[in-house]
Amino acid sequence: MNNQNDSISLLNIHNLSISYGQKPVLWDINLELPIGKVIGIIGPNGAGKSTFIKAVMGLIPIDSGSIKIFEKTLQEVSRRVSYVPQRNSVDWDFPASVFDVVLMGRYAHLGLFQRPRQIDKEIAMQALAQVEMQHLAQRQIGQLSGGQQQRVFLARALAQEADLYFMDEPFVGVDAATEKSIITLLKDLAAQGKSIIVVHHDLQTAPQYFDWAILLNMRLVGAGPVQDILKPNLLQATYGGKLTLLTQVGDLMEKTEFPIKEAE
Repeated sequence: MNNQNDSISLLNIHNLSISYGQKPVLWDINLELPIGKVIGIIGPNGAGKSTFIKAVMGLIPIDSGSIKIFEKTLQEVSRRVSYVPQRNSVDWDFPASVFDVVLMGRYAHLGLFQRPRQIDKEIAMQALAQVEMQHLAQRQIGQLSGGQQQRVFLARALAQEADLYFMDEPFVGVDAATEKSIITLLKDLAAQGKSIIVVHHDLQTAPQYFDWAILLNMRLVGAGPVQDILKPNLLQATYGGKLTLLTQVGDLMEKTEFPIKEAE
């Protein structure tokens, strides 16, 4: 995709370190990512994957380092950045309809105390249609299945009309049809020049789902196109003895039995 974004980085992170109390969680992360890709953050439990996203989003303090998004501070580009949290971090008893939740995605475009406009409501309904949930617009959010709730959260992010989407384990607890629908939508967004960064735990689907991968285990092990990064030596360095699927994944990578999106 040849446009003015070609010379701008999606993320520039230098010497990022984060700890909880005295316990280091991320240590000396240096990373640069390109615009217009679906990027997976991959690593074992406790590797700091969710912490990484929360730090970039300004949701937790950092010990040291710098973070730039589109080569600006988060404050300068906050309207261009959307976040889909883990489903288990949400209070699903909150009394709100599906439509109300999606409409929240428009708040970044409204002034303080400004009520949603007709255009905001139309964009919210269009976002629901994109995830095939418009027929449940008036349903209470807590009455939905896990897959339906995840679709609604994705619709809220779409309604924001962001340029960068962070998603924390979006495929946990969803059915196969929803997972396929979500990844198709994410690839469509990337084709439009949007950027998506996804915390992901399933190594077997990672080669099909992502253009780029970030291998993380407290430190950055590697980052780059999936065909360069999802290799046995780097996966071993990321997972160590915890990786039971290493042989299977290694065989898969050797045979390259997955489609690689060509560079545009």
